[in-house]
Amino acid sequence: MFVMTIDQRGSRIHGDKVPPLLSLLANLDMVLPFERSVGDEIQGVFEEPSAVVEAVARVLRERDWYIGIGLGGVDLPLPKNSREASGSAFVAAREAVEAAKKTGERVPLRVKTPLAAAAAARWVDAAEAVLVLAGDVIRRRSEAEWRVLDALAAAPAASQKDVAQQLGISPQAVSKAIVRSGRHEVRHGREAATLLLEHAKQAHNVGATR
Repeated sequence: MFVMTIDQRGSRIHGDKVPPLLSLLANLDMVLPFERSVGDEIQGVFEEPSAVVEAVARVLRERDWYIGIGLGGVDLPLPKNSREASGSAFVAAREAVEAAKKTGERVPLRVKTPLAAAAAARWVDAAEAVLVLAGDVIRRRSEAEWRVLDALAAAPAASQKDVAQQLGISPQAVSKAIVRSGRHEVRHGREAATLLLEHAKQAHNVGATR
């Protein structure tokens, strides 16, 4: 499974932002939902790579968090909350979030798998690279670009002309915002990251059964 450990950046300066982040991530497809684990940190458990990628996209938009993703085993039976859970995926997620804190100006995201899961390591590294590249685009978006993207997401069938009318801007401005935001590139990057995480999961599972 995948475990995500997310720790707030600069909490002493900006205050506790855990409650709104928990609300932002509440409707994801998860095995164990996110909850505060300790201090300004939250943790959750996933089975589906697509849900992991969606969580990453939501968190990176907020800019205030270190993200660690661990792929590995979990001890069964699972408890009712992630704070009481254990297994190699939790260890990997802890290592990942600590590594994310050392990335400097780079997107603060790392993906780890146990050293014993060597077959999954190259897929994990590739997934991390794609998520970082897509995350860099996400973090650079302006508020104006987000308004256009949010309007398009809320009404997928709407035309750019409809969105322009709704936002009170020109269709050309909508088109430029879509291009500048890297909307298509991020969408394809998310699809690639999902596939790579799926390959990593399969490789880990095969290795675990040997």
